[in-house]
Amino acid sequence: MSNNLTDLSIVEASKLIQDKEISCLELVKASIEAAENDKLNAFIITTPDLAIEQAKKSDERVKNNTAGLIEGIPIGVKDIFCTAGIQTTSGSKMLKGFIPQYESTVTSLLYANGGICIGKTNMDEFAMGSANITSYYGNTHNPWRSKSNPENPLVPGGSSGGSAAAVAGKICMGSLGSDTGGSIRQPAAFCGIVGIKPTYGRCSRFGMVAFSSSLDQAGTFGRSVKDATLVLQAICGYDPKDSTSANVSTPDWAGINKGIKGMKIGIPKEYIIDGINNDIMASWEMGKQWLKDNGAEIIDISLPNTKHALPVYYTIAPAEASSNLARYDGVRYGFRVVRDGQSIYDMISETRAEGFGHEVKRRLLIGTYVLSAASYGAYYVKAQQIRRLIYNDFINAFKSVDAILTPTTPSPAFGINDKQTDPLQMYLNDIFTIPASLAGLPTISVPTTLTDGLPLGLQVIGKHFDEESIIRVAHAIEAAANFKTL
Repeated sequence: MSNNLTDLSIVEASKLIQDKEISCLELVKASIEAAENDKLNAFIITTPDLAIEQAKKSDERVKNNTAGLIEGIPIGVKDIFCTAGIQTTSGSKMLKGFIPQYESTVTSLLYANGGICIGKTNMDEFAMGSANITSYYGNTHNPWRSKSNPENPLVPGGSSGGSAAAVAGKICMGSLGSDTGGSIRQPAAFCGIVGIKPTYGRCSRFGMVAFSSSLDQAGTFGRSVKDATLVLQAICGYDPKDSTSANVSTPDWAGINKGIKGMKIGIPKEYIIDGINNDIMASWEMGKQWLKDNGAEIIDISLPNTKHALPVYYTIAPAEASSNLARYDGVRYGFRVVRDGQSIYDMISETRAEGFGHEVKRRLLIGTYVLSAASYGAYYVKAQQIRRLIYNDFINAFKSVDAILTPTTPSPAFGINDKQTDPLQMYLNDIFTIPASLAGLPTISVPTTLTDGLPLGLQVIGKHFDEESIIRVAHAIEAAANFKTL
């Protein structure tokens, strides 16, 4: 047993709680202390009073042998999920001080299964970003440092960078994130942990601050495949309050112990791109070999419309954001600019100008343009048509393979100041994760090896509602890689 309780995995901590060797309250207090001493800026706010109250109730359930799936486990909750009575900002000045009066479905399910909220994690503003540098509450730092430049602070990835950094930095054992175009998988790879984005519709979006409604999906982080899977199982389920929620049962993914013998794994040639880090290519080759060694068959496949995924995403997502973020006008809730003599139109204009950050305004302008009468057909409609072709590519590929293996990112984590001036370069961080998001497929990122002391990850993509296959493949990669977290 670790001397530091926050070093424990969810699996280890759950066993100690079950065996009455530690209490939920002890575990939660250790995590609260770590959160209050957070040097990574992983949290926007901490919730010690709520956590202690929940831990006491967890100890009662353990005592009465009615413990839930993740009873007493400290969890960081991305600040995109509404939490009743607790500030929810989505990383924006626009929602500073906003206190929801209701609970999101995923956090309700988290609590019902014994998970404990120790705080709201930092994120890119309204989930728009790949580095956690657009948050109104400051940059989150990656707990890893490169060997060649250890003084250079690195990004944790985004938009769920706070959730990833909190788990990698051993502040909490698991966390909730959201993934629109890679916002769980990319930070998981940068921070050397496991991140899962389930099938679109698997987790309810009720109470989740909307960015792009046809793409946003809740998911989880953990320091192992089993840990991330346990938290995912806790938050999945059909929700009649969400019209996009899928009415399907949640399998026992945590109990998966099958190997991958006989599985067919696809390798898409379109993911071999210019400029990709050489060590990432080597990691991909290692991943193929590990799967072969475990009895899987490696099959070359083609996803021909992959090259269009990035422009399609950066047309559709901003368009949906333009619609969703129109509700932030300073009239009903959140931030408001007030000055004498202003009209309501001036108030709304000045509120939005001051309340939104540069990246959000950039995407809103793009989205509003592509939805304009003059541009709608040429851009938005065309992007939706190509999205269907990308979807069809995956459907055709899955006729011959059970899962697809790719790199998660084209590079390891970069410096906080390295790419800020070039938005196009920043958008390229999601080049490997966006295609699966456009198709609504389940994906997982697993850490494999290091380059210059920094973690690299591989991504496994599965068929719709076949999270079992990607978890099986991820277990095989994890066992072969034997990657050591911080």
